[in-house]
Amino acid sequence: MGKAISNDGYNFKVDARPFMVPATEGIFKEYEAYGIEDPRIVFLDGEYLITYSAYSKHGVRIGLAKTKDFESIERFSLITEADYRNVVIFPEKFNGLYARLDRPHSEISPWSIWISYSPDLKYWGESKLIMKPLQYHWDEMKIGPGAPPIKTSRGWLNIYHGVFPTMDGSVYRLGTALHDLADPSKIIAVGDEWILQPEEMYEITGYVHNVVFCCGAVPENDGSVKIYWGGADKVMCVGTAIIDDLVDHCLANYRSALG
Repeated sequence: MGKAISNDGYNFKVDARPFMVPATEGIFKEYEAYGIEDPRIVFLDGEYLITYSAYSKHGVRIGLAKTKDFESIERFSLITEADYRNVVIFPEKFNGLYARLDRPHSEISPWSIWISYSPDLKYWGESKLIMKPLQYHWDEMKIGPGAPPIKTSRGWLNIYHGVFPTMDGSVYRLGTALHDLADPSKIIAVGDEWILQPEEMYEITGYVHNVVFCCGAVPENDGSVKIYWGGADKVMCVGTAIIDDLVDHCLANYRSALG
């Protein structure tokens, strides 16, 4: 994983050296042997928490790392077994517990979004299925959390990705859901339509074509949000939206969270 720095959110300077590479010792070495990717970052309790996908011959697990300055980094724990991806941690606690959204793989039902809780970031439980793909819909194949949830006056805004299967491969799009402020396991609404789909040439054509895939979004003081996404697994993109517009999008034309 690399690191890039920007003063305005648009113009970035990329470090010459990787910020984080697969571990070469300890238990992390075995479970990161095939690589690490898809970091999600939240600031909580005075430090930045980074969840990431760790690949090995055993499947995909989620690692949790911590940093205060993005210079040094501490691997904290492997917080799932295989196979999990797309873990995002809420930027505040609920009744003293950390909360996360995740997407376990299943051969029994469509890949869906779950919520889990932890007292210490290491041991997680009270897991619950809270959102499923909708058959014959733009996200019917699978869904997964994207950026860490954003707190608004009307609920937690969850920017997620949904996948639709075609004869030419899968199409990745972004959608939004709104979670209850006090109990994030309760979903108030899921926007029926996507907010972003592959349209530009650099999103349609690349290493994996027809993909927009989000891992981060930065809310600004003026009520806007910068949304960052990967285009065709080849380039990084940024776009802006008004947070209230995204919440309105969920509430004005919504569907059931569980189909």
